[in-house]
Order: sequence, then C-alpha cells, then structure tokens
Amino acid sequence: MRILIIHTAFIGDIVLSTPLIKKLRDTYPKAEITYLTTPVGASILRNNPHLTHIIEYDKRGEHKGVKGFWLIAKKLKMEAYNLVITPHRYLRSSFLTFLTGAPIRRGYDTAAGKFVYNEKIHYDKSKHEVEKLLSFIPKDDGKRYEIELFPSGIERERVDELLSNSKKNIIVLAPGSKWFTKKWPLEYFNELIRELKRREDVTLIIVGGKEEQLLNIPMYEGMIDLRGKTTLLELAEVIRRARIIVTNDSSPIHIASAFPEVRILAIFGPTVEELGFFPWSKNSKVFQVEGLECRPCSLHGGDSCPKKHFKCMLDIKPQLILEEIEKDLESERV
Repeated sequence: MRILIIHTAFIGDIVLSTPLIKKLRDTYPKAEITYLTTPVGASILRNNPHLTHIIEYDKRGEHKGVKGFWLIAKKLKMEAYNLVITPHRYLRSSFLTFLTGAPIRRGYDTAAGKFVYNEKIHYDKSKHEVEKLLSFIPKDDGKRYEIELFPSGIERERVDELLSNSKKNIIVLAPGSKWFTKKWPLEYFNELIRELKRREDVTLIIVGGKEEQLLNIPMYEGMIDLRGKTTLLELAEVIRRARIIVTNDSSPIHIASAFPEVRILAIFGPTVEELGFFPWSKNSKVFQVEGLECRPCSLHGGDSCPKKHFKCMLDIKPQLILEEIEKDLESERV
C-alpha cells in the first residue's frame, strides 16, 4: 500500500495534520506513507517516525510556474500511489491529485476542483480542524489522536545552549501573526512583560520569525529573545520546556498542543473557536470578547479592523492574562 498526503498550507495546518498521519499508520501499519508539502512544512514534519518519505514542493523556487508543476506531477505519477489524501482545498492541489493517477483520490466536498476526487469527505465546519482531518480515515476506533512533533537530539542540544541560564518557570510569549488583526496589541504584551519581569522564578522568552524582530519589545535582564533565531523544530523544543505560552491565534498554539504539560493561553480577536482552530490541547484557555456581533470578521483576520474600533483585541486587558499566569504559577503541578 502506497499512500500520499498532499497538503501545502500554512505551518499551523501542517502541524494539525499530524494526528491524521498517526491514524494512517495505525490503520495501515505496513504502508509507505509519503507527505508532500512546502519546504517549511517539511521542516516541521522531520523525524516523524510514521512517515516513510517527505517530498518538498517548492512553489516559489524549484517548482515555480507551469514547468515546475509538471515536474512534480511527473514525479508523483511515477510513484504509483494507491491512495491520495488531499486536505488542501485549493485548485492546484486538486489538479495535482488527479495527475497522480491514483485509483483512490480523497478530498473535501468543498474543495476547488472537487470533481477530481472519487471519494469526497464532508467538510464539517462544526468540528475542530483535527477532527476534520481525521475524517479522511473513516474507521472510528474511538481513540483520541494527539498532535505530534519530534525534535531530534540536535534540536535538543541547540536549545540546551539557548536556555542554559533559564530559571525554573519558562514563559514563552508569541506576539506575532501574519495578519494584523490577529495580533494582541503590542503595548499589552509589553505591559505583561513589565509585570512578569519582577518575578525571580520566571524566565521570559520571546519567539517568532524574522518579521517579529521588527516589533518594539523591551528586553530586560534575564529575558531571552529568540525571534528569527530558531528552526521550527527548535522552536517546538523551546515550547516543550515552557510552563506557559501566551500566543495569538497562530501556529504556536498548534505547536504547543503537541506538549500536554504546556499551559496554552490563546488570544482570539477577529477569529472564534467555532472556526475549528482553537487549541487541541486540553491544557489551554482561550481569551476572547464574548457577544461581539462583528466576530468573526473573517477566517484569517485582516490588515485592519473593518469596524475601526478593534474591540475584539483592545477589550482583552493584560490584567486578565496576568491573573491566569499568576494562578498557574502559584499552583503545584503533580
């Protein structure tokens, strides 16, 4: 049995698909399972023991344009897959699925180009994204599948160096997002930092990509700034060692969900839990403004508040997050 997953979406989407990988392995223990994704997606999936191969589809580099598309399509056709599963709902992924020539092609019934799928999976908006993905394998074994990430010894050694002077309680702060309206106001993050820096038992770590290096965040003694300084699996290892992570509705939520001991404090502004991307981890709490008629304003957020008041974020005060952190730090974990 040769199985291919095609998913070239954002980092968070790829992380959320790891329970599907495990369910596939449980269902087809002897199958070859290949995952086609972007180079960034491939980097977060490395070391996954349930995958046989990872294929990098570099849409902006080697496989750019029509010529690059046909190059990757030809490669997939030669692999003679028995089953192709495509959670990505965009036309290019659907067309690529068709060109594999696989006898079984599964995709969502809402996908662009859904006519290429001979097995359509209902896209149930009421379910968490992980549950949607697990529906690609109809077998219901009653098991809860968790998000899984696998930092290697190399990543662990690197993080040992980065966190060599950290204290007992690590609090990770992830202030970034691709969309402006999904960002909790920077002055709120900074206020939270000013309050937490007074605690002698806490190490504050700021994480994010190179884009977040532009954020004006004060760095006090003892803080660690890792923005733009880690790979995705190194970031996962940093988060694994944290006691708490405070994050916008972005990929760190899903990365942190791979580690059940990490307390996730997730801030949702323009988006809502009902869209299916709330933390999969049970050790989490979502902060959001209830009863605001304009929420959600979009699936992903935007560059500005359509109503010009931005209440969905401004009304989530730093004191609310601080109180939750203090409560957690004062509790004794078994």
